[in-house]
Amino acid sequence: MRRLIKKLRVFKKHEAGAALVEFALVAPVLILLIMGMLDIGHKIYATAILQGSVQKAARDASLDDGAANAGAIDDRVRELMLPILQEEPISSFDFNRRNYSNFSDVAKPEDFTDSNNDGECNDGEPYDDSNGNDSWDEDRGISGQGNAKDAVLYTVRITYPRLFPMAGMIGLPEDQIIEASTVLRNQPFGGQAARGEAKTCT
Repeated sequence: MRRLIKKLRVFKKHEAGAALVEFALVAPVLILLIMGMLDIGHKIYATAILQGSVQKAARDASLDDGAANAGAIDDRVRELMLPILQEEPISSFDFNRRNYSNFSDVAKPEDFTDSNNDGECNDGEPYDDSNGNDSWDEDRGISGQGNAKDAVLYTVRITYPRLFPMAGMIGLPEDQIIEASTVLRNQPFGGQAARGEAKTCT
């Protein structure tokens, strides 16, 4: 027993390899931190590129042939973003357009007279059916590119796998989501279509 203790005391004086042990303890945390920073940086970069491509696509769509070429315009955004994202598994793209009469109407509910002050359109209260679907809506917009002079909210949402497989280690979802949107008015290539008709809520 004494011989064993004596041998252990000899090892105590040796410090060779201590740095390797310390690095083994620190390395997992350091690597995880680096991957996390790169993942965040990649998302910021991808969002910036997406915002620029959405602005360009919205300008192209505001022309006379914008509605007819909506699919091709969306494809150009997809082609620009795919090399930045991981293509396998394929990233999912969601393109959405909603048109309004004015910029001030974007994403606003349809106007109604709240006679009973309950904050809801009901009991025969009159409202302005801006989108013509015969029901009161929290968003008065109409799906699609719209007509001349309409204000169009163009939104692109992308879901793609994270750059590094570290999400599960810290409880994050495996997929990353980025979104960009812009509002532009269609060019005055014709007269703006009238919209809005007085209706009553049920």
